[in-house]
Amino acid sequence: MDKVTALIVAAGSGTRMGADTPKQYRRLAGKPLVRHAVEALARHPRITAVRVVIGAGQQELAREALAGLDVGPLITGGAERADSVRAGLAEIEDGIVLVHDAARPFCPPEVVDRLIDALGKADGAVPVLPVADTLAKGDSELRGTVNRTQLLRIQTPQAFHLEDLRYAYDEAGTGAPTDESTVMQHAGLKVATVAGDENLFKLTSPRDWERAEMMLAARMISRSGSGFDVHAFEGTGPLIMGGIVIDHPQGLAGHSDADVVLHAITDALLGAAALGDIGQHFPPSDPQWKGASSDRFLRHAADLIEARGGIIDHVDCTVICEAPKVGPHRAAMQARVAEILGLRPDAVSIKATTTEQLGFTGRREGIASSAIATIRLPA
Repeated sequence: MDKVTALIVAAGSGTRMGADTPKQYRRLAGKPLVRHAVEALARHPRITAVRVVIGAGQQELAREALAGLDVGPLITGGAERADSVRAGLAEIEDGIVLVHDAARPFCPPEVVDRLIDALGKADGAVPVLPVADTLAKGDSELRGTVNRTQLLRIQTPQAFHLEDLRYAYDEAGTGAPTDESTVMQHAGLKVATVAGDENLFKLTSPRDWERAEMMLAARMISRSGSGFDVHAFEGTGPLIMGGIVIDHPQGLAGHSDADVVLHAITDALLGAAALGDIGQHFPPSDPQWKGASSDRFLRHAADLIEARGGIIDHVDCTVICEAPKVGPHRAAMQARVAEILGLRPDAVSIKATTTEQLGFTGRREGIASSAIATIRLPA
């Protein structure tokens, strides 16, 4: 069998999406867009390698977005798409290449099979869809319709024999078209068409992003987890709770900074994802966690969920103590937890209650905290 390499082109600036970060690195359902595109092709059994072309200065963004994936050394592209594709082709040895846009996160495996099979009788192959809408000429008024019977919408990935695509680009010289199939046709090579898929749409606008989010949401299941933590008062203050410093005569005893709120929320998140508990990930017997800031624990739980393609929807925490009063610090705690988790503040709830002077919290011996987290994970 021929070696099949998927070449993901992710070198654009993504300015049409209206954000500072290039769209291929923005998170879609908890994962960077480019990661969705890479994973869709990497799991296909007929694809033997995946390579990624990035823009200059995007190395750190790309490394973070693709952490843990086998994509080989990142390839730096050029100012134009044709330059980026050329750079990618130079790093591939032989076989078949599938050139794909990072902004198309959903690639059905059936389309890949159709493309590879079509290369048995053609130099290249592209997925296409018919034009369903009536097409017309005009500006402020219609000036006649256009016959759409031979018009097609071209998608990616586009499949080629590597040497044929290299030859086509050599023939095109500078100023090559932005579509690989057009470059092939200009070189006199045959490009076949196969049935595309509506799910292969390209994300170019905020509305496209909303559509993609809804598609992924439909494939996910909601899960919840609970967490509980207790720490005794010890020594002098200040007190660390909810990721902020609270002026209080006593602090809390613990191997780390004893943040009872962040510990409970961390356990709730780990429980929702069935990933154990905080003690398994950060054993109190390990000296490296002595005095550690608990925001590291909470961010670690969030990273584990995001690595599985999950989304954190909401966290709710109840603090149980007689003192200090939580009310004056509630907004700051909510904002800090939201910042650590990358959530909106209204997705974090902090409440407080007492035990009516009963038990150890009622005797002001310590603070307890109970939390629940709601997340979504791929089904």
